[in-house]
Amino acid sequence: MKDPKTIVAAITAVAAYIKSEEEAVMALRAMPQAACRGPADRFSPWQMSGRHDQMQMRMQMQLKAYHRK
Repeated sequence: MKDPKTIVAAITAVAAYIKSEEEAVMALRAMPQAACRGPADRFSPWQMSGRHDQMQMRMQMQLKAYHRK
């Protein structure tokens, strides 16, 4: 990397990257906090039932594959 053009190009690229990161941080700070938060987690029996069924089916498939002779 003795070529001055290469050094200048590398420095310019790093400076542009740092500037874009700073702009992204400033844009996030400008957002209201309510927009940054996701939806509130609520308990749903339907969701828990579906997850339970999926886990039970997977366990049964694994047991069937493990005990196959």
